[in-house]
Amino acid sequence: MITLRRATDRGHADHGWLNSYHTFSFANYYDPAHIGFRKLRVINEDRVAGGGGFSPHSHRDMEIISYVLEGALEHQDSMGTRSVIRPGEVQRMSAGTGVTHSEYNASKTDTVHFLQIWVIPEQAGLEPGYEQKFYTPEEKRGQLRLIASQEGRDRSVTVHQDLNLYATILGEGESLQHELNLDRHLWVQVVRGRAIVNGEVLNAGDAVSISDESKLELVGQDLAEILVFDLA
Repeated sequence: MITLRRATDRGHADHGWLNSYHTFSFANYYDPAHIGFRKLRVINEDRVAGGGGFSPHSHRDMEIISYVLEGALEHQDSMGTRSVIRPGEVQRMSAGTGVTHSEYNASKTDTVHFLQIWVIPEQAGLEPGYEQKFYTPEEKRGQLRLIASQEGRDRSVTVHQDLNLYATILGEGESLQHELNLDRHLWVQVVRGRAIVNGEVLNAGDAVSISDESKLELVGQDLAEILVFDLA
């Protein structure tokens, strides 16, 4: 079963300094048909103007992943972490028993464009934690590069949930196939470019959920960057 989620149907909030699109219900956007997918709770596509950002605020009992597409995102948190996240880098913050953090555009002039992803953890009350790792475009080109997993396999960041998160970059006409177990469920998000996913043409911001299928087939129509969430 394949279900489409078009970019144009997402929730939208424009705060001037922040232009955000919500794949699932978030903040003032509520759609009972799109609360989340399995343990995937949030995919927000955010563009933060130069000098803007999220002032210190708190989270708990959530796995938060940031995936930067353009610009640079400056992070600080109550664990003592200070970092800048750039394209190709993946940040994982486990909020666990509670973390206060801020995220600012590291530039005063250029926009930072990134995805903020929330995953519900396998249990509440975990110890907070932080990871940040870099993956080259070559690692993603024409193949599924594991960037997050429950065991931190293959140099991926570790998430406290039964999730395998892959990233791939496909040029025009480039394709890949991935065999699926029927007890797994996929959320496929096109973050840049255009691609064909199991026969469906998707543009940037579009997504599909896939269940009870034996194969994932991706074909680039122009230079496409795609995230694949493999969930229990």
